[in-house]
Amino acid sequence: MNNIIVNVDSYKTSHYLQYPPETTHVSSYIEARGGAFQQSIFFGLQAFIKAYLCKPITQENILEAEELFAAHGVPFNKAGWQYILDKYQGFLPIEIEALPEGTLIPVQNVMAQVTNTDPQCAWLTSYLETALLRAVWYPTTVATKSRECKKVIEKYLLETAGHSEGLEFKLHDFGARGASSAETAAIGGLAHLVNFKGTDTVAALLAARQFYRADMAGFSIPAAEHSTITAWGEENEVNAYENMLVQFSGPGKVVAVVSDSYDLWNALDNLWGKALKEKVENNGGTVVIRPDSGDPVTIVVKTVEKLMARFGCTTNALGYRVLPDYIRVIQGDGISLQSIEAILEAMKNKHLSAENVAFGMGAELLQKVNRDTLQFAMKASAIKIAGEWQDVYKDPITDQGKASKKGRLAVVKLADGGFETVRREQLADRTNQLVTVFKDGKLLTEYHFDEVRAAANAPLTKV
Repeated sequence: MNNIIVNVDSYKTSHYLQYPPETTHVSSYIEARGGAFQQSIFFGLQAFIKAYLCKPITQENILEAEELFAAHGVPFNKAGWQYILDKYQGFLPIEIEALPEGTLIPVQNVMAQVTNTDPQCAWLTSYLETALLRAVWYPTTVATKSRECKKVIEKYLLETAGHSEGLEFKLHDFGARGASSAETAAIGGLAHLVNFKGTDTVAALLAARQFYRADMAGFSIPAAEHSTITAWGEENEVNAYENMLVQFSGPGKVVAVVSDSYDLWNALDNLWGKALKEKVENNGGTVVIRPDSGDPVTIVVKTVEKLMARFGCTTNALGYRVLPDYIRVIQGDGISLQSIEAILEAMKNKHLSAENVAFGMGAELLQKVNRDTLQFAMKASAIKIAGEWQDVYKDPITDQGKASKKGRLAVVKLADGGFETVRREQLADRTNQLVTVFKDGKLLTEYHFDEVRAAANAPLTKV
């Protein structure tokens, strides 16, 4: 699967025979055309470049592709790939321009632009669409969805607490087991960490180190699962909870304990609220109670109120109730962008501060997205034939939302902080926000994960 030649859709293999005579260059771009959100966080291209494009193709790769495609029944441009191996030692003669990673940009703007640099490899630009588009749409979409959750949580924190302290730990990634592959978990989990710092997806931490030079991009805490509680038996449920306090609580420490294995309300009222009350109050850190079943809106509100009935609460300056610092709630079941807002709105209506709760999101975060979530596409926009650049575009009468851009493109920043995609010849004295990140086998622009996070947290004033 590391052979870029076979990281392709089958029909791409015949396209080298389909371009007009004397074609020497093709320029294509990637954009999010619309969909669920009006702006997105561009992210993930660097990981793909490092993993796939900084490694040369080999003779073995060509032979593998030749055998595979012959058996598959499609043409194969063996001469073209052999040319790349012989002339460029297997490094691809393409240039990729892209926005700085972490850039917040309205949809319908170019994020990346790809052009072949060798006139004999015009077929190569679009050949890479399958791998390159997938490398951009998925992490960009996850990062964007994660940011939308962050916006909602921040809104309710400001409204019910007057601050956004701790925001970066309010949405925890529980999605590794629900992802389609380890690579999906790594890339998607890393995309989430552009916005937050809480994760249980270890693969994302490794990806951050490998692709973005981040020593430690995310953090977690000791936490119980149902098996470690139910292993004690229902009659010893309180002992299971007490063991969690003995093993993991203490000054400055945080521990999470799932508490709905049997009767959540009994656990809150009697086990945590009576039998273990003094231990919780005096543990020196924070115990986080996790209800894990039922309607999330109803369960979270009732859980917080029951804990307040046993442990008390204070009223903050905005008039919303807050649990003592030593106890909090995390909801990890049924969490989505929509349910987060519904939970926080219900809490607000009950005068409960958003400070009381954090969230964990699983497959909804890393898996329940697709290319159509932001309507991603990679399209050719310019072709050079017999020395002259010409526009390439589509404009289907049956769906004008799929009309593509024309010409060699650039992205400019507007005075109000927004962005606009223009033809390259219209740049004038404006700076093109697309910078060359890769050319002929070399990564020319590299971003540290801290830079990505800083860019993603910059305000976007135009949508």
